[in-house]
Amino acid sequence: MDPDAANVADAGPLTNPMVHGLRIENPSTRTAEFRLAAFNVETYLDVPTESRKEIKSDMARAKVRESILSMAPDVLVLEEMGTPHALKELQAGLALSGLKLPYWDWVEGYDTNIHVSLLSRFPIVARHPHTKEFFLLDGRRFQVSRGFLDDDIAVAPDFRLTVIGVHLKSRRPVTEADEADLRYEEAKLLRRVVDDHLRADPLANLVVAGDMNDVPDSASTKVVVGRGKNRLWDTRPAEKLDDGSGPHDGHRPPRTVAWTHFYGVDDTYSRIDYILLSPALKRHWLPGDTFIPRVEGWGLASDHRPVLASFQFDP
Repeated sequence: MDPDAANVADAGPLTNPMVHGLRIENPSTRTAEFRLAAFNVETYLDVPTESRKEIKSDMARAKVRESILSMAPDVLVLEEMGTPHALKELQAGLALSGLKLPYWDWVEGYDTNIHVSLLSRFPIVARHPHTKEFFLLDGRRFQVSRGFLDDDIAVAPDFRLTVIGVHLKSRRPVTEADEADLRYEEAKLLRRVVDDHLRADPLANLVVAGDMNDVPDSASTKVVVGRGKNRLWDTRPAEKLDDGSGPHDGHRPPRTVAWTHFYGVDDTYSRIDYILLSPALKRHWLPGDTFIPRVEGWGLASDHRPVLASFQFDP
């Protein structure tokens, strides 16, 4: 299968449904809102592969749908998705429950088992998948495992959103090189993609969303966030609590529950899933509607929890 052609070259819907409109939250001012979520669905396979034998159980798939429905996103970035058929199955299940996300993309990188993908309520008007990104490490040539999804989405006629979906190298050791070094090199290439976009359009409404497999203070995360005028803003979704904790001020995070991943090897919980915003998109961000859903039995769906951020603009 040609990863550049993928399965959405026409950026069209799977089933030709109607295009759904924006939620107009305030009719008097005509402000519109939309939600974007990212979710590592942990090996969402409908058929076994050579290296991954277990398919996603019906109970686990149902819990994935429940987790997504609890957020009601308009744009959904997914990591560890299996085949396009598995993506269609998830899409159809969400539609039966009332969440219709008719537009989709699916990227095939060097890792042919799990993939970065996207479902959207709004049309995908351009796609620029990065599936053949290479780097040198200790004299050896490596390829970015999952590639980067890179889509332009027409949220409204005068509001275009650039979504970069990511899943960087895991913390699982490999024999070829140190996994942290591999992840850092992938992160540098990801930041180059971000810089190319912002160089072409400094006012781009750009979001980097997905599993970066490391904590905020790590070298790989820091290089993606960047510095200076094009520094990305970390939205830091957290559980909604009634303790009065507000959004962080950029210096010290609030004491809210923001972990996104359980790592069974170390029996640890950490924040490794992100929604990062360009300076232009940050102006549309709604911190009060940015969160991690609290879903009972979340671990049945995945070893990750989803993250969601909301945005508002004048259409």
